[in-house]
Amino acid sequence: MPAVPSSANTANFSRRRLLETSSLGFGWLALKGLLADENSLARADDPSRPIDSERRAGQHFPAARSVILLNMVGGPSQVDLFDPKPVLNKFHGRTASETFETLQPGSESKTLVRTPFSFRRHGECGMEISSMLPHLAGLADEICLVRSMFSANNNHPQAQRFLQSGKVVPNWPTLGAWVSYGLGTENRSMPAFVVLRDPKGYTDGGTNHWSNGWLPAIYRGTEIRSEGDAVLNLKPSRQVAPEVRRRNLALLDALNNRRRRLYPDDSRLESRIRNYELAARMQVSAERLLDLDGETKATRDLYGLDNETTADFGRRCLMARRMVEHGVRFVEVMVTVANGSSPFDSHSNLEPGLKKICPRVDRPSAALIRDLKQRGLLDSTIVIWTGEFGRLPISQNGTGRDHNRNAFSTVICGGGFRRGHVHGATDEIGYRSVDDPVSVHDFHATLLHQLGIDHHRLSFPHNGRDERLTDPEVNDSRVVRKMLA
Repeated sequence: MPAVPSSANTANFSRRRLLETSSLGFGWLALKGLLADENSLARADDPSRPIDSERRAGQHFPAARSVILLNMVGGPSQVDLFDPKPVLNKFHGRTASETFETLQPGSESKTLVRTPFSFRRHGECGMEISSMLPHLAGLADEICLVRSMFSANNNHPQAQRFLQSGKVVPNWPTLGAWVSYGLGTENRSMPAFVVLRDPKGYTDGGTNHWSNGWLPAIYRGTEIRSEGDAVLNLKPSRQVAPEVRRRNLALLDALNNRRRRLYPDDSRLESRIRNYELAARMQVSAERLLDLDGETKATRDLYGLDNETTADFGRRCLMARRMVEHGVRFVEVMVTVANGSSPFDSHSNLEPGLKKICPRVDRPSAALIRDLKQRGLLDSTIVIWTGEFGRLPISQNGTGRDHNRNAFSTVICGGGFRRGHVHGATDEIGYRSVDDPVSVHDFHATLLHQLGIDHHRLSFPHNGRDERLTDPEVNDSRVVRKMLA
């Protein structure tokens, strides 16, 4: 460090010289401030609240207490499943520039293409849904169909991250992490945020779908397996005498408490301790909770557990019902990977692709909604069926459709959302959301509102600012009240 000037030459001591001679001190002060924010145990509404998954109240009375997200990775085609466009039949084979607005760059010369599937009206509400989803269509009077969703990116990784976290960049907290951070769990023996993925592999995006980002690790989604051991490494690899196990745990607890006293502001240690404690409780409860052998034949038939086509996704939908029944706050059910890691990605196989994947998810999805309703759980549980974006109304490779961030459809059911309601609309060819568009941030704000959370107040300090799921830089994020009962 340069020498501090004497009193003899202080007259020539400039502001720049002052900063140079004290840079280490100023730098450490700034760094300490940032680290204090990053490791703070503060919460938006209670600075003294510790890091844990204990049950917490939101800012207002909630309409729902839990969420089940059925994640249809790949971009389901709205114009083939939820958003009928008769105009595409009329102008099939003609370019969009000959008829309507020019589509996104590179698509001007491609031709409009009609859907190969039929639509008809369902329920007393008369909601139009594709023949590819007959079981969901049978629940038309129960669901809120949002036809005017739009995203921020046309690429799978960025759009998936945006749907989950409100950001296209990686390593930000996902929706489930924010909900578990805001509300905790109602069952101390289970995580607040659980993920049920296909045991055969990961979908496109992998574990980014349930990342905690820079929130404490206890709010990360916990993977629960639907085959074999429910949670890997939850049990000792070899038999240990009970007394030895108790002594080992007591020693670990003593070491953790010693380090906790040495570094009281280190949230990573606190998260690790909480996760170990949760794992110990899960050893007793998880397998009992996820054992489906006690379910009735009627329930097994409802979910299609004995049908090769529906058994995989059906089993996980049934597990999701059991979890919210026992106080898990947020359950994410990943689409089956039997047809690839991005099964709704219909670039060149639209018709055969949807004919393969839709039967795998349609019946179990509807079964989950019916089961929740008959058990009195649908009013307090929000069920979401969505992908990350939609598809274009033009042909790609002759037999497919490319990505479309400007319009996609989302099904929402229960938890105080309007029943038998179609919200918003796209243009005549299904390219752009034009009537009451709903952004992903609007969707997040509305979902949090139904859980009793004010999206403006759910924040966490990161890099010197209070970050939110609905992004402080986006000032027009809103609760879409027209979607609510």
